[in-house]
Amino acid sequence: MKRLLPIAILLFLASSFRAAELPSLIIPQGVGINIHFVRGHERDLDLIAAAGIKFIRMDFGWVGIEQKKGEYDWSEYEALTANLEKRGLRAIYILDYSNPLYEEPVASKNPLNGHEHRDTASPQNPESIAAYAKWAAAAAKHFSSRHIIWEIWNEPNITFWKPKPDVQQYNTMCLAALKAIRAADPGATIVAPATSRVDLQFLEVFCASGALEYIDGVSVHPYRNYDQGPETAANDYASLRALIEKYAPADKKNLPIISGEWGYSTFSHGLSLDKQADFVARQQLVNLLNHIPISIWYDWQNDGENPDEREENFGIVSYDLKPKPAYIALRTLTTQINDFQIDYRLPTGHQSDYVILFKSKSNGGVAEKLAAWTTTEPHDLAIDSGHATKAWITDSKGSTRTPFTKVEYGKAQIHLDESPIYITFER
Repeated sequence: MKRLLPIAILLFLASSFRAAELPSLIIPQGVGINIHFVRGHERDLDLIAAAGIKFIRMDFGWVGIEQKKGEYDWSEYEALTANLEKRGLRAIYILDYSNPLYEEPVASKNPLNGHEHRDTASPQNPESIAAYAKWAAAAAKHFSSRHIIWEIWNEPNITFWKPKPDVQQYNTMCLAALKAIRAADPGATIVAPATSRVDLQFLEVFCASGALEYIDGVSVHPYRNYDQGPETAANDYASLRALIEKYAPADKKNLPIISGEWGYSTFSHGLSLDKQADFVARQQLVNLLNHIPISIWYDWQNDGENPDEREENFGIVSYDLKPKPAYIALRTLTTQINDFQIDYRLPTGHQSDYVILFKSKSNGGVAEKLAAWTTTEPHDLAIDSGHATKAWITDSKGSTRTPFTKVEYGKAQIHLDESPIYITFER
């Protein structure tokens, strides 16, 4: 197995990401979480920062900001942004949803339960499209020095677009907003279209619309069935990259993909708590392996306490903010390979094994660590230990054992299962 991403390409991509205020492929710069609050929630934000998380993703609600035509109240998001900055956190703000000042009520389906209800139509008439674009541009200009990433809508390919998904309507609105934001703040960092799953049919029409000229990343939400682990997203990313290469301007063929929302619920028909913990770490690691600079886990907090409700159990903390195993696993990941950049996936002879080398420059030398797991049955594996005489292993719960295995003849015997482990060699 060859290296999946040569160092020269990694360095090129890293410099491109920084130019658009996207992070490099270094843990934990691109680790993120979705939240559902604005003011207050100091304890939430402290816990988020303590886990090594660097991004939050949150709705930037149009209807709450513009309640009179042409008048904008930024105070709620000024408060949130200030609280984030105190903790070294950055925001991805989603420019959503519609505004009854400009659109009429329509019948649509609730995206979570499928029930029909009345809601405001998404921007589709000339006045509302112009108003949305004007508001988006005003937001980018107002917060221009705050290092925010702006996302154009949320999952327009499903029922978050009212009254029903319409890619041409979305593209018309999106292009108007992109051009307005670029005029107001040429240096703004913008991503779109935030599709539910990697909807290639919707994404191809979007990519062909000319929007790629104006954005800094193509955001998708790679949700999948619960029997499909994070590793299965690789083929989706490859298909999307082919679309980007096909339709992007010559200078944007390497436009990054953003994993803007993706999680697995621990409700009664979903994952166990321990399996969610495995997946939250593996999602971050696999996304890095696929050159994804930002990975936003859905969700921060359980939305309720009913174990049978899917939507109430996506969090990495419980409804009362008690850490779930997923919180511990994410904190262990960001601690163990803090400030390490992904190098390549080591060959093992088994496609189901993931042994990923990370490197970090420190004290004038180069430090190395491994993250390792398998997607099949647990088994032992011999890996190259170089000139190491001793090695340590840290499990997903943060427990470290030393020495963890026998090291001789340049080989170390490790035991792989579905939970990532982090390996440090002493040379």
